[in-house]
Amino acid sequence: MKKFFKRKNSDTPQETERRIRANDAEFNSQFSYANNYISTTKYNVFTFLPKNLFEQFQRVANAYFLVLLILQVIPQISSLTPVTTVIPLVVVLTLTAIKDAIDDYLRYKSDKTVNNRLSVVLRNGEMVQDRWCNVVVGDVIKLNNDDFVAADLLLLSSSEPHSLCYIETADLDGETNLKVRQALPDTAAHGDDIARLGQFNGLITCEPPNNKLNKYDGRMEWRSKTYSLDNDKILLRGCRLRNTRWCFGLVIFAGKDTKLMQNSGRAKLKRTHIDRLMNTLIIGIFFFLLAMCLFCTIGSGIWESMIGYNFQTYLPWEQFIGPRDQAPGATAIASLVFFSYIIVLNTVVPISLYVSVEAIRLVQSRWIHWDHAMYHERTDTPAKARTTKLNEELGQIQYIFSDKTGTLTQNIMTFDKCTINGKIYGILYDSQGNEREVTDSTPRVDLSANPYYEKKFDWHDRTLLDAIERGDEDAHLFFELLCICHTVMPEERDGELIYQAQSPDEGALVSAARNFGFVFKSRTPNTITSVIQGREVEYELLNILDFNNVRKRMSVIVRRDGQIRLYCKGADSVIEQRLHEDSRALMQKTTEHLNKFASEGLRTLCGAVKDITNDEYERWQRSYQEASISLDDRDAKLEAVYEDIERNMLLCGATAIEDMLQDGVPETIEKLARADIKIWVLTGDKTETAINIGYSCRLLTDEMTDVFNIDEDTLAGVEQQLLKARASMQSEAADKHSVAFRGNQEQIQAGEDMAGFALVINGHSLSFALEPKLEMLFLEVGCLCRAVICCRVTPLQKALVVELVKKHKKAVTLAIGDGANDVSMIKAAHIGVGISGQEGMQAVLASDYAFAQFMFLQRLLLVHGRWSYFRICKFLRYFFYKNFAFTLGHFWFAFFCGFSAQTLYDQYFISFYNLFYTSLPVLAMGVFDQDVSDKHSLRYPRLYVPGHTDSFFNKKIFAISLLKGIIHSLALFFIPYGAYYHSSNHNGQDIASVHVFGFTVATCLIVVVTLQCGLDTAYWTGVNHFVIWGSLVFFFALHFLIYANFFHYYEYVGTDRIAMGSAVYWFTVLLTSVVLLLPVAAYRFYKMDVNPTLTDIVRMKQRLIHSQSKSSDFTSRVRSSMGRSRASLRSGYAFSHQEGFGRLIKSGAMMRSKEPTAKEKKTPAPAKENRANSSEVAENDSNDVKLVKFVTKT
Repeated sequence: MKKFFKRKNSDTPQETERRIRANDAEFNSQFSYANNYISTTKYNVFTFLPKNLFEQFQRVANAYFLVLLILQVIPQISSLTPVTTVIPLVVVLTLTAIKDAIDDYLRYKSDKTVNNRLSVVLRNGEMVQDRWCNVVVGDVIKLNNDDFVAADLLLLSSSEPHSLCYIETADLDGETNLKVRQALPDTAAHGDDIARLGQFNGLITCEPPNNKLNKYDGRMEWRSKTYSLDNDKILLRGCRLRNTRWCFGLVIFAGKDTKLMQNSGRAKLKRTHIDRLMNTLIIGIFFFLLAMCLFCTIGSGIWESMIGYNFQTYLPWEQFIGPRDQAPGATAIASLVFFSYIIVLNTVVPISLYVSVEAIRLVQSRWIHWDHAMYHERTDTPAKARTTKLNEELGQIQYIFSDKTGTLTQNIMTFDKCTINGKIYGILYDSQGNEREVTDSTPRVDLSANPYYEKKFDWHDRTLLDAIERGDEDAHLFFELLCICHTVMPEERDGELIYQAQSPDEGALVSAARNFGFVFKSRTPNTITSVIQGREVEYELLNILDFNNVRKRMSVIVRRDGQIRLYCKGADSVIEQRLHEDSRALMQKTTEHLNKFASEGLRTLCGAVKDITNDEYERWQRSYQEASISLDDRDAKLEAVYEDIERNMLLCGATAIEDMLQDGVPETIEKLARADIKIWVLTGDKTETAINIGYSCRLLTDEMTDVFNIDEDTLAGVEQQLLKARASMQSEAADKHSVAFRGNQEQIQAGEDMAGFALVINGHSLSFALEPKLEMLFLEVGCLCRAVICCRVTPLQKALVVELVKKHKKAVTLAIGDGANDVSMIKAAHIGVGISGQEGMQAVLASDYAFAQFMFLQRLLLVHGRWSYFRICKFLRYFFYKNFAFTLGHFWFAFFCGFSAQTLYDQYFISFYNLFYTSLPVLAMGVFDQDVSDKHSLRYPRLYVPGHTDSFFNKKIFAISLLKGIIHSLALFFIPYGAYYHSSNHNGQDIASVHVFGFTVATCLIVVVTLQCGLDTAYWTGVNHFVIWGSLVFFFALHFLIYANFFHYYEYVGTDRIAMGSAVYWFTVLLTSVVLLLPVAAYRFYKMDVNPTLTDIVRMKQRLIHSQSKSSDFTSRVRSSMGRSRASLRSGYAFSHQEGFGRLIKSGAMMRSKEPTAKEKKTPAPAKENRANSSEVAENDSNDVKLVKFVTKT
């Protein structure tokens, strides 16, 4: 049985190392590697039904109703036909099965298309066409331009110079820019010679299959040589060959072992707080059901022993009751009654609940996708909900963790300032020596003498150009470093030199060097060609020491005129630790300049150089070669080798790059803060830069009581600073608490709205704060603050901070970012949001929600999140209420039928109640309802606060809904009971019967719960009107059909005509509706008048504006008809660079540029809406004054 439900190849032993010999099927077959056939389906024709049912019945609700169905087929304990459970269970199972079948069929079609694709394979010395599914490890494959890569291949040769090939990886990482791969020179010599390729028999030893897309470690042994293999020589399945006529590759991983398939596993399941609460409540309801059944069991035992035993002449006991004595017989009957009432009262655990919730969530997700206010016109990017499970969680966010670069800022860089040998360039001074502000009217430096200059490049300080023109050695060395220390790829397009940079930072630096006459012209695997002040210079490229988030630097080693030199650029803290003693004084001066740059919010980095002797380089190169071919801990060994050469460098200077804030960021952060959401910014910038950007985006304000800076380098020092910060905050809180009793409470609380504390901590101190000894102290201090900024953090630290808050605080967290370094943080949070930015699509692919600009976050949370939470809570309150009002009628009826488990309603009503009669009104409410408009939701962010405390739905609210359902069930039962107790028609005939009574109660129930849904609906649409009034019509129409004469066998035939022919029926329905609904409406009006909530006041304000607009519109139309008319701050540097491009360039890989971006269009509509909202908040009419007073009170 287990094997039946397992996936194929589940018992295959795990690989520790892979060995492959090219063109040797016999050698490779001994390892039983997976073939290239893929199957992502879960079922086939024979397994669909059993496997799907098996999966569905693993859900507790479905299993529960299956048990009920089994009980119902036992006639000794069931007073209901199995139809009452079969119909809803079959509907739910069928709908789910259809959805699963469609999904699986689409997967099957996709698999079939992929498996039947044709590839050109080298077999027995000939190139033949074969299907992808027949390709095996060790085959040599030929790819032509625009072909998809069939399996993970080792590139052997290509048609391009230096054996390069270009691939598009959109299916892997979402990026559409081309990547470059290059073959080993020795295999590249084969070209497209089929004979030589057929004789190739290299032995590949590499890592086992894994899901690391950007990493590959292996080596190749061929002709007594060993070659290092890395990711730059691998073509992954799912890529597409571009701009390359042909290439050949050796299959390394096939089928399910490819990195694409290894990454296709199930995503981590995220569940909302509402889901967890629902599960708890369902368990509670089940125990309540057991309690009611136990009570009825006891009642049945008492009734049978005291009354039923003596009336067996009229009500004989069933034959299967063994003992006929009084006590044993009554006990046996009571025991069976327990199971009977489990069946009768089962609807307190509604089977349609989960299906309804999923339907509502699906539509709410589409509302996000269809929202034009979250559409970014310039990039043609709509908002996207990549999950349907978390919508209501968006209305309960308490902590937001945000990246800065590309998230709060635009990630479009411009070279702004620099410092060279202790002198700042880029600052203008007036005649008195004071700094002068640069404006649009400030004249630009004329750089047109340089034929490679860019017209869009702005520079205003003439002194830097003068220093270069007079041959200043320090300036020349500085720009020489910027010109050659990078991984930028050049390309000639229509006679113009275009750079394709891996990150905007690198592009800005290389572009700056170009405009000052240090032009990066071209590169090959072993050379870099530059044009320096009009003279072409060629460097021999020896090594590239690549960038990563741990190193925070990159270096190149070049040789020119026999002299070997290392150029290095990176974070100032990293460069400073590796400088020669002779540069210490210069570093101090440069640090002052860096602090000045950071205070202006500029992104900074330092540059240094080192001359290397030939002997020193040869010795280092041997160590580098040994580390690069190691299969054991290659990264750590390479890091050690890099450290060895990057020492005792001489400082050249530092750069400052400007990155502007995105539109609407300050307003968004301000509104989120007013919604009582705490924002933590996790960035790689310097502390000064982070503080400056915090003020620019209003995360930090001048009204804040204090901003604590944690910057100690020891655990004890960090602990001391955190303790001091906590004591200061606690003291301030105590002072305000005492003042509150003496001063004006409203003024104090209103002042606190923009006050509070902030915490700034650097990455080194954060590493201590995250240790077990201090993590709770750090969490306590951070949570007491209104804002937290973590500087110089690594991607791992970002995730650890999110996990810390998520683990120890009962709060919902959201992480938002735009780059690959934000993926771990996005996955760690309850909700991950990706921004489609300048750093690829990795963050978007890992996210739950995605859009183009940070400013859309306010609408996602304050509008869609709040509405989703409001709707699902209202849906659940009403759903549980209506089900208890329905089910408990059986319980009250038990007191009048001797606890015999006889039902009050007919079986079709029981089956259709949740499926048809009451399903659509509550679904419409859950999909369309809104208490206030989107404009007012943004205008009054305090409306968001109830989600933090579960105010709309919690255990107390649930208990109130249940109590309301119980009270209504009492009235629904006993008002008709009293009305029919001595009732007769106009002929004096007795019309009371169990059937008429049950139909009357059912009618009262449907009318009351449907009208209650109408009372609960705050926002009426045409759909709401249709389903609410249509449900009432449908109820009567269906009962006329079911109770019609052509169903002669049905015991309820004619019941509707008998009941409706009497005035008692109509009077009972009217009386019951008034008795139950009038108090509800009266209480709500009283509460709104005496103790209104903020929502109530905003709704009144909304109605007032609406009525005024109608009035003004009417007045304007009247006047028109009478012929009367009336005349009419900056962001700092963060390391967005990615690892891997150094090896790629050194191997000769050159990237192709994208088309130049078009000039930015005007600000999209959402930004205007935000400004409009801001102006509305500034209005000072009397209603706004009332609202402000109410907010300060609450």
